[in-house]
Amino acid sequence: MSYKTYSMELAGRTLSVDIGRVAAQANGAALMHYGDTTILTTATASDKPREGIDFFPLSLEFEEKMYSVGKIPGGFNKREGKASENAVLTARVIDRPMRPLFPKDYRNDCSINNLVLSVDTQCRPELLAMLGSSIAVSISDIPFDGPCATTQMGLVNGEFIINPSQEDWDNGDLQLTVASTAEKVIMIEAGANEIPDDVMIDCIYKCDDVNKEIIEFINKIVAEVGKPKHEYTSCAIPEEMFAKMKEIVTPEEMEVAVFSDDKQTREANIAAVTEKLEEAFADNEEWLEILGEAVYQYQKKTVRKMILKDHKRPDGRAINQIRPLAAEVDLIPRVHGSAMFTRGQTQICDIVTLAPLSEKQRVDGIDPFVTEKRYMHHYNFPSYSVGETKPSRGPGRREIGHGALAEKALMPVIPSEEEFPYTIRAVSETFESNGSTSQASVCASCMALMAAGVPIKKPVAGISCGLVTGETDDDYLVLTDIQGLEDFFGDMDFKVAGTPDGITAIQMDIKIHGLTRPIVEEAIRRTHEARDYILNEVMLKCIPEPRKELSAYAPKIKQISIDPQKIGDVVGQRGKTINALIDKTGVKIDINDEGIVSVCGEDLNMINEALRLIEIITTDFQEGMILEGDVVSIKEFGAFVEFAPGKEGMVHISKIAKERINHVEDVLTLGDHVRVKCLGKDRMGRMSFSIKDAN
Repeated sequence: MSYKTYSMELAGRTLSVDIGRVAAQANGAALMHYGDTTILTTATASDKPREGIDFFPLSLEFEEKMYSVGKIPGGFNKREGKASENAVLTARVIDRPMRPLFPKDYRNDCSINNLVLSVDTQCRPELLAMLGSSIAVSISDIPFDGPCATTQMGLVNGEFIINPSQEDWDNGDLQLTVASTAEKVIMIEAGANEIPDDVMIDCIYKCDDVNKEIIEFINKIVAEVGKPKHEYTSCAIPEEMFAKMKEIVTPEEMEVAVFSDDKQTREANIAAVTEKLEEAFADNEEWLEILGEAVYQYQKKTVRKMILKDHKRPDGRAINQIRPLAAEVDLIPRVHGSAMFTRGQTQICDIVTLAPLSEKQRVDGIDPFVTEKRYMHHYNFPSYSVGETKPSRGPGRREIGHGALAEKALMPVIPSEEEFPYTIRAVSETFESNGSTSQASVCASCMALMAAGVPIKKPVAGISCGLVTGETDDDYLVLTDIQGLEDFFGDMDFKVAGTPDGITAIQMDIKIHGLTRPIVEEAIRRTHEARDYILNEVMLKCIPEPRKELSAYAPKIKQISIDPQKIGDVVGQRGKTINALIDKTGVKIDINDEGIVSVCGEDLNMINEALRLIEIITTDFQEGMILEGDVVSIKEFGAFVEFAPGKEGMVHISKIAKERINHVEDVLTLGDHVRVKCLGKDRMGRMSFSIKDAN
């Protein structure tokens, strides 16, 4: 079977693509190679549009196969289950730049699948899947206004690295992903350790330069093996229908309907408009079927015109004005930390829970360098937050993505294990939603962490900017703090979180074919100004710094360091010693390979007692040391005293009392608590004690 292979040098490694080698029945398929990382990307589409929908049904998957890293999946079934969090986030970051490049009136089912076959840790499979998705669709007969390309950048020891290895990506100070078309940047995703605005902008456009080289490579492939794009049934709203709608509901009437700062009022107004149009079109069944989408498009045109031409926002705010803000802490009793952040009709309550390090999340995936998580951020979006009635089915891709974005934003300021030996979980509950709940989650979570006494390094806030564009590149308006309507009808959702000193996270979604550099620069500047305002005028006035003390309901943790060679002494044979310590004190004990012992409990006295006993167990005893213990065994020749769980020493009968005694039982009984002096080791290598010399 003949096939074609195309290659280019990319960031010091060879990227190669096999076309026609496998999956020939798909509309488009590319077998991707980068180093030894191999991914099969396929793109398929249905022949006809799906009936009864008003959106583009695109399904994008990133399938992690454990055989790709030489592992057998865990669990009872020993096969891959539902997509991991990393797979979900990867699929989202591929979907976001590609979706706007499909025709807006395309309703055919489309599926893009990325099958991870092998992983070379020097070449991240996520990057290869992004490139493969663009290539597979571009060479297929599926309508697509591409290609697009993606480049990643890391920062390790002050050096910026294009397409870093997995280890450099995981451990560096920057995780930047940029997707571009041949003309413009179309998607940005970033996690960063307080990168300054101007440095971040330069990094974005260095990635964009690399993307342009990749697009030239893809265009050569398309020119040779690309299929003609197939015809499709357009689902666009007929122009004559729009014209008739404007006669029945004038543009001025529609402006009045959408011009409200209250979401429920606006929805009631639109419901009245829709009812009026339904009555007018009662005899036109074809138009009635698409009336909902037509009203949506009418609203969109109205809002965009109001903003771009009249500089008039639906809720009456100025272009750079933030909605009313409010913040409070400690609204939930007994939890370890809580805070609520409100911005207009967006309201997030965040609850922080602290736990011992043993409760870290274990991660079973294809990244060998990330096997556990100590800080977790989870986000929930119940239907009541938008006034809807839907059953809860657990977190979907959106919830996972929003939680991961907030986690990424706060991760750079989380203290190290040595500074704060706790596992930390933050949960953002969406009480009300009308735009940018993910960034409200960042603000609420930051305050909840401070309320819980987590010594974060700096406060973090987040905000989102929107965009409305006209016919030319210089005809646009950037909006600070977009609400839901401006997100739905606008062209961009540019979320940025950070400290006063730099950016910690970016997520940019757009619905058009890219952004010019002036738009990107203005959005980053606007979000910086808004973050500073939110931090200084709202968050830090509510809680100016992390609390010095933990909640009375939070577990208390203390740490000591022991000689790693002594770990076995603390654990004991088959865990006998450590289990005895736990039973005696009621604490939890964790020991890592470096000899760091963490003791967790609610009673500080018992924590201190456990630490005292561990120190005794791991001490090389010297003659003359004074200890305390309990009599656990009595023999004719003396008594055995347990001075720590699993640790005993013998007191000879001659060392029990200053006067001569004939029987041990004359002075001691089982369970007596005694004070002893260490005499060293006897002939049998046992610790030898004296009671009479200790008092």
